[in-house]
Amino acid sequence: MERNATACAMEWSIELEKGLRSKIPGRCVEAVLQIEPRLKQWAGEPEATMVVYNMFGLVPGEERLFANTIFLRLAEAFQLGNKHIRVSIVRVFLSLRRHCRDKKRSKRIKGILSKSRVHNHLELLKRVKIVFDTGDPESRALALVLFGCWADFAKDSAHIRYLVLSSLVSSNVLEVRASLFAAGCFSELADDFASVLLEMLVNIVTYSETESTVRLAAARVFVKMGCSYSVAKRAYKTGLKLVLDSSDEDFLVAMLTSLSKLAYKSTLLISEQVDFLLHLLNREKALHIQATALRCLYLMFVKGMGQSLISATLFRALFSIVEEAELPSTMQCQALKLLHKILLGRPPNLSCADMPEFTELLRLVDNASRSPIISKSIVAIHFLVEIVIKFQRRVEMGSAGVCTLPMPSEVVSLIMDRITLLVKPILCSCQFNHVKVFEQVQSLLSLLLLLVGEHPDLGILVLNKVHYLIEDLVDTCTTMAGRQADSAVNDPVEIRGERDQKINSKLIFILNRFVLSCLEILNKAGTLTNQVFDKVKLLVQSVHNCSFFDCYTHIIYSLLLDTRTVWICMINRNDEARGDDGNFRTCLQDFIDKHELLTLEFAKKMLIHRDTWPAYRAGMHAACQGAWVTASFLFGQLIMKVQSDIFSCWLKSVSYLAHSQRIIQLLFLTKHDSSSVDWLEMKELPITFSEDNLCEIEQDVAGIIDEPNHSQALVVAYQSLISAGRTLETTFTSTNAFLFQRWFLALRAKVLGAVMEIFRVLSTIQSEQNTSNDALVGKCTIVDSIKFLQQITQISFQLKRLSQEFDLIATSFIGIDSKSSNIIKAVALSCSLLAFSTGFAFYIRSLPAYQNLIRGLGSSQKCSHAMLIQNLVGRLWNLDRELTSNLAMLAEVIGWSKNCFHLQSKNQILDSSCEVKNIVDVCNYAVSGIVCWQNEAKMVQDDKILSEVITNGSQLLLNIILKLMYIPFRVPKFFFKVRPCVGSELFISSGDVRNIDGISVSTGFPLSLNLCLQLKNVPPDLPVRLTKFYCILHCSQKLVLDGQSNEQTPWSPQPWEDSNVVEINETLFQYVTECTKRTNYCKCFGDGDINNDGAVSVFVHFELSERGQGFSNCLLDVSHFPVGSYRIKWHCCCIDSQGSYWSLLPLNAEPVFTVLC
Repeated sequence: MERNATACAMEWSIELEKGLRSKIPGRCVEAVLQIEPRLKQWAGEPEATMVVYNMFGLVPGEERLFANTIFLRLAEAFQLGNKHIRVSIVRVFLSLRRHCRDKKRSKRIKGILSKSRVHNHLELLKRVKIVFDTGDPESRALALVLFGCWADFAKDSAHIRYLVLSSLVSSNVLEVRASLFAAGCFSELADDFASVLLEMLVNIVTYSETESTVRLAAARVFVKMGCSYSVAKRAYKTGLKLVLDSSDEDFLVAMLTSLSKLAYKSTLLISEQVDFLLHLLNREKALHIQATALRCLYLMFVKGMGQSLISATLFRALFSIVEEAELPSTMQCQALKLLHKILLGRPPNLSCADMPEFTELLRLVDNASRSPIISKSIVAIHFLVEIVIKFQRRVEMGSAGVCTLPMPSEVVSLIMDRITLLVKPILCSCQFNHVKVFEQVQSLLSLLLLLVGEHPDLGILVLNKVHYLIEDLVDTCTTMAGRQADSAVNDPVEIRGERDQKINSKLIFILNRFVLSCLEILNKAGTLTNQVFDKVKLLVQSVHNCSFFDCYTHIIYSLLLDTRTVWICMINRNDEARGDDGNFRTCLQDFIDKHELLTLEFAKKMLIHRDTWPAYRAGMHAACQGAWVTASFLFGQLIMKVQSDIFSCWLKSVSYLAHSQRIIQLLFLTKHDSSSVDWLEMKELPITFSEDNLCEIEQDVAGIIDEPNHSQALVVAYQSLISAGRTLETTFTSTNAFLFQRWFLALRAKVLGAVMEIFRVLSTIQSEQNTSNDALVGKCTIVDSIKFLQQITQISFQLKRLSQEFDLIATSFIGIDSKSSNIIKAVALSCSLLAFSTGFAFYIRSLPAYQNLIRGLGSSQKCSHAMLIQNLVGRLWNLDRELTSNLAMLAEVIGWSKNCFHLQSKNQILDSSCEVKNIVDVCNYAVSGIVCWQNEAKMVQDDKILSEVITNGSQLLLNIILKLMYIPFRVPKFFFKVRPCVGSELFISSGDVRNIDGISVSTGFPLSLNLCLQLKNVPPDLPVRLTKFYCILHCSQKLVLDGQSNEQTPWSPQPWEDSNVVEINETLFQYVTECTKRTNYCKCFGDGDINNDGAVSVFVHFELSERGQGFSNCLLDVSHFPVGSYRIKWHCCCIDSQGSYWSLLPLNAEPVFTVLC
């Protein structure tokens, strides 16, 4: 358990004392600066409670004593020290003050400099006042700054107030500026002081001999006058009069900024401030003043303060700025951004008729988008895209006639023309800032994706434009290569050539990512067509025709045609539309497979040139796109080229994974389509580093329902997955190392294992039916069917649990990218569908023996067919409402409630990606088939032969499995992120401080616990902000074995090995969902529950400090537990600022407590 500031207070105080007393030169300053981060840490923690005192063995209140001691020592050092020590102390308190004013911190945490936490504040003020009374002007200024930092308690001292106010009229500029700082700090907290200060500020500003630096500092103090509305209004009126009477531009700029910020704090002043700023824009003021007024207006609208103040005057002022060519481009861009903010803030159902200025606005934006000024054009294009997306193309505007919006295709052409103008200069010269240009290009490409998302029919046009851009790029590269070949060979030319190649490769890579995203959007919209495929082919061929690009570039473009997850959707959609015999599927599949040979050729060249890092990146890219033959080849070859044992282990693991998925992919290739395998054999390259011979597996499996071959292939794939996980486990002993990768591999192996079991049961059913003679067939069918039903039902519940485990892994890694999360959730949907299909393929409700079977499988809550429907419906709810309605009707027909929808967090909702659309199609097939099958099964009685019904169910289930396995699988990109995951450690101690030997309780009494939650491995660039933290403690009456009863024995099962982690997480999620609907943390459905089996659970809420540490306590009701030792399971979660639920994996051992007689 990490020691917090309370536990370190004595140590920090002693170290500061030693440093300040040291005679070593510079050691005193070093000790002062060392205390700064410690005080910041202290300021970010709540005040200590009895839980904190008990867990660290502290005396209550001792940290306050040491804190006051630290402050007193710093004050003494300020009094007795030299200039350097005084300056360093002032810097510490200035930094601490800024830290304490951070609005993002919890309101429950009082500032460490607050009056309630500094009990010896009179002694501090006394020592600093001595410096003020006896020191030189610089020392007096430093003392005044300290008074300002200590404003929370210094403001109550009449002597200090007098010193601050009297210093405002000092003849020393430095002292006056310091007093202005202190006075501003006091004014934020005391109205009476602010009133006096306001009168003195007017005198300072209007006094003719006041220096400009002092006048500017006084102007900045006006923003501090917002303690109450009355004072703020007086300060605003006074400041406004000063602005109107002044001609000093620098002073006006400072006052405009201060008055605008003051208006933010008092909303009643905003209207007057907006009118005043517009007045400055319309008059012939200096550009500096106009730019400041415009910036202040923009900040008001950004904060959402000015939407009610939109007027025709505002539009006219902004229009004139945008059209005025003599104004700086920064002002024109600022005006366009402000107009954009105004449009974004209008109601979403607003029509053009409600905006009389819309026609002029549209004309203005359209002209600005074609401006030769790049920055202005890009801002206008963003604005124009927003207009096209938000409004309809033709809308009536009453008597004004009809307003015609630009066609989306025109906007696409405009964007591509701008991109071309941006990239051509950097292709011809390396003197341009290509980093900034690439940022602008990516920004414009993101606009194209927005347009394609709103208008999918633009996909072909966009791809065609990108194709032309790539051809221009290829022509430019070819021309440059020819020039370099003709010129003399020297170092500068060679260096420039390498630099140009890197720039061009960067640009071509950006375009590759754009094309891939565009294809995914088109696939989501269902608009992938043959024309789209042809455009992509031409685009890829243009890249391949240029030898200027490296092999990595050729591979990533070649993989655009190997992205089976995208093109399989198009194949299925064309099959449904054409209703043909599959010729189109065969031709396209044959093209993709043959094109894969070209990808392998590029991969071989890359390895020959020893480009190992690009080869690894290409293999990673191939795995993320589902091109498993290429990935398997690259990873397998790279194993022999690395020297590090760690890298070799990692490559072996991903090679096993790629080998496993390659087997499944080849399982559906016909003989003439296995060209990639033939290529590997022809090049005398190993298909895999495994000793398995795949030739037998790859024969006669595509399109043929030949169960033994499927099982044989799955066995090899399953063994490869097990080897992938075992390789990581044996090499990396840390439980937190490669946690995502090992967990994902384990779950994937479990899925294949379940499919293998289904094939085994189906094979047994078919074998039994073939060997049964006609005389005994009726008797054997019922008996054997019940046995098979038991096996198949157990598998269905295992698959349902696997879907929940995939849900858990998707929410257990904070910061996972959205695409990786969606791939995992798609796999969870696939497992849920397979569980539903397996459970209902042989479900015969009319059989009494079947009901006995279900009751014998376990509790009705965990093992029921209603749970299978509930699990599937919850995932499909936002994807296909008709399908979920059919599932609800199925539940109603077979006698269950239609209310079978389980809760989902925001980050658990599925996006309609490539895999998801394919799985939903299989869902429709499965549900319709099961409904028909159920209608047949209703007529079956115990004394009738079930052979035909069982056969139909077996065939239906087999078809569903084959359809699911035909959907290409791609690994999440997050799989290749190997940084440690964000997790939690929970430290538990007995609430009874008398128990010094461990956690124990007498029988018949509840267990009091002190808890400390500590976040681990939190990166500084975490993309989400975590706000709320919860924990569940669960304990069953299962005794701990004698060998495991030692509390110090580490015992923390991996998530994929823990039998209760799914259920505990589900319980915690339901509790958190209920809590977020309430304003307090009251008892929801049970802060402490006792289950039917005697297990107990308790829920705890934590408030964490900035360092991710929080304390709490609870009572665990174990009064009914018999004497013995028991293990406490726990699981934590958090809610981010967007309301998404994240699971925090346990990273330390589960504690053990003892019930004593």
